[in-house]
Amino acid sequence: MSEQDARRPRKRERQDRILSALNVNPALRVHQLSEDLGVSTETIRRDLTELHDQGRIDRTYGGAVYRQRFEPALAERLLLNVHERQAIARRAVELVGEADAIMVGGGASALHFARALRGAGHAATVITPAFGVAIELSENPAMEPLMLPGIYHGREGLVHGPETLAMIERYHVQVAVIGASALNAEGVSEAMLSAGAIYAAMMACAERTLILADHGKFGKRALTLVGPWRENVTLVCDRAPDEELAAAIVARGAVIDVATADIS
Repeated sequence: MSEQDARRPRKRERQDRILSALNVNPALRVHQLSEDLGVSTETIRRDLTELHDQGRIDRTYGGAVYRQRFEPALAERLLLNVHERQAIARRAVELVGEADAIMVGGGASALHFARALRGAGHAATVITPAFGVAIELSENPAMEPLMLPGIYHGREGLVHGPETLAMIERYHVQVAVIGASALNAEGVSEAMLSAGAIYAAMMACAERTLILADHGKFGKRALTLVGPWRENVTLVCDRAPDEELAAAIVARGAVIDVATADIS
C-alpha cells in the first residue's frame, strides 16, 4: 500500500467530520474547523476545495456552507411530524386569542396553523406571503387573508423579494406566527435566505411573535438568523428543549410553551 493510500481513510474521516460540523453550523470559518479538528488551515482549505468539487458544499470567503442544509420542499415537509405540528398549531391558535391583525409565514408549520385558525371562529385580517395559508383561510368568511406581493417561489409556495419586504413594513400587527428551520441559543434561523428576510421583517412589525417548531429543530443552526430570543417571543413546541437550550431561551426573556397532543 502506498503512503497516499494509507492517508485516504484519515482524510475521508476528517471530511466526514467537516460535513457533520457544517450540518450543525452551516457557516463555519476555516480557522474554526482547523482548531476543532487539530489540523492546519491549509489542510482544511484543501478538504473544502475537494468537497466543493464534489458538489457537497459551497465555498465562501474564509469558510464554507453546507449545500444539503436546505430543507426539502414544502410538499415533502407536510408529511413529516404531522401529529406534532397539529398539536403545535392548535396551541398557537389558543395563544393568538382574539387578535384581529395577524401575520403568518410560510412552510409546513404555518400551513397547519392556518388550518387550525380557519376553524377558530373569530374574525381576523391575516397578512401572509404564502398562497397555501391564504387559500386555507379564504374558506372561512370571517377571515380576511391579505396576500403580499412579490416574486413567487414555487417549491415553497410563497412570495419574497423587495416588494414583499416593503409591503410588510407598512403594517403593524398584534401577532406574527412563523415556523423555523432550526433553533439554538442564538435564536431562530432559516435555511432559505429569502424566507429568512421575510420572517425577520414580520417579527419587527409585530407586538409579539409565536415561533412554531417541533423538537427536530432543536440545537441546530440554519443559514440565516431570523431573530434572537427576546421578551415578546414565544416558542410553541411539542417537547421541551434540553436544559441548556431552554436556559438560553428563558435567560433572554422568551417563553417556552409545550403543546399537549390530542390523544383522543
